[in-house]
Amino acid sequence: MARILLAEDDASMRSFLARALTKAGHVVVDVSDGEAAMSCLIDGEFDLLLADTVMPGINGIDLAKHASNDTPKLKVMLITGFAAVALKARGELSPTAKVMSKPFHLNTLVDEVDKLLAA
Repeated sequence: MARILLAEDDASMRSFLARALTKAGHVVVDVSDGEAAMSCLIDGEFDLLLADTVMPGINGIDLAKHASNDTPKLKVMLITGFAAVALKARGELSPTAKVMSKPFHLNTLVDEVDKLLAA
């Protein structure tokens, strides 16, 4: 069981992801933007940051870079609906960070989360 911080500005997507990850046995703290995620990272310990790349305020890429600098052992996975953003993210993040492009099946996401946590 891992503690996952989920940052996604789309409420329905956030709800789907949180339920799938909780059902898979993880503890999920979900927030609607990068600023809230930053506060959570300061206040708590997480095994994984799962963030949308495009959010108002602090975007997922900047959030991931900041989180990785502050907590090097934190695993990072970004999700995006924009191919160009995914390519940019891959170049700016740690080589261990995972970028998944939307659309994806929830089971695939859970499997990728589990693989990243096990690595």
